[in-house]
Amino acid sequence: MAEPFETINVTSRTVACDGGDGSLGHPRVYLTIPEDETKVVCPYCSRSYVLTGKSADHHAA
Repeated sequence: MAEPFETINVTSRTVACDGGDGSLGHPRVYLTIPEDETKVVCPYCSRSYVLTGKSADHHAA
């Protein structure tokens, strides 16, 4: 059975992803969660970054 992709909760709309695992990861990329969404997915490793906290609450208002 395949491992599910990792989901990381963040409090900023801009995140950096390097795939983790040190040299086994991927080049660092900076991703921005769009204003009308609360999630962005890394195109290299498919990690999901989900906006939580005040920024997400502001979006829901």
